[in-house]
Amino acid sequence: MTKRSICKRDKLFYEGDVCPRCHSADTATSYQGRINVLDASKSQVAKKAGFHENGEYAIKCR
Repeated sequence: MTKRSICKRDKLFYEGDVCPRCHSADTATSYQGRINVLDASKSQVAKKAGFHENGEYAIKCR
């Protein structure tokens, strides 16, 4: 199992060297909580948290 990184800007979990959304290599080392957004257009939680695309996000990252 490969370790997944967390983008500090998007709070998105991803595999690889750079974030696929913002192309940043600035990663977080720890996080608190996670949200898995399946349909961002219908999710009230995603709208409240500011996530506009489907994916797995950290609620708070450092």
